[in-house]
Amino acid sequence: MATTEHSGPWTVEDVLTLPEDTHHRIELVGGALLMSPNPGVPHQRASSRLAVLLGAAIEACGAPFEVLEAVNVIVPDGLLIPDLVIADADAAAEAGTTLSAHNIVVAVEIASPSTRVTDKKMKPALYAAAGIPHYWRLELEPAPRLYLGQLERGAYVDRLVQVGETTALTEPFPLDLDPTALRR
Repeated sequence: MATTEHSGPWTVEDVLTLPEDTHHRIELVGGALLMSPNPGVPHQRASSRLAVLLGAAIEACGAPFEVLEAVNVIVPDGLLIPDLVIADADAAAEAGTTLSAHNIVVAVEIASPSTRVTDKKMKPALYAAAGIPHYWRLELEPAPRLYLGQLERGAYVDRLVQVGETTALTEPFPLDLDPTALRR
């Protein structure tokens, strides 16, 4: 289905039938499409490093989670594609094209110049409305810093972890990470 031939609000089913777009991520919020360019190399390098470190931490403690990159997550107001998710491992094993927000423990966004406002303002509200317990945002410039959001009373309360500091998390699994490790 071509986007120029579509009329009316978009649905999750409409978005999932679009042809693959190798230049953009296409998300759905409130019946409208959100398009952003695919991430650049610094973003992808940080994402890969973070995925490896998260996977190792999950494996080390035997938590029932799995790290996935750029998966379709169904939220009450549409479909989002976080840079990384930490999902229930059983749900991930059974999933097809999408995962329900109920199966996501952590949604992670890596802010790029084109997504900075969306990642800071809109997506936290959508993830919180979906009941995802944790929302983490990594900003790479001017130096790597990680905002660790935990859902409290319908909104995320952030804790900032900067270069030289560590996450020192115990929930949803033990994680001791200095953001410096995410960039060479």
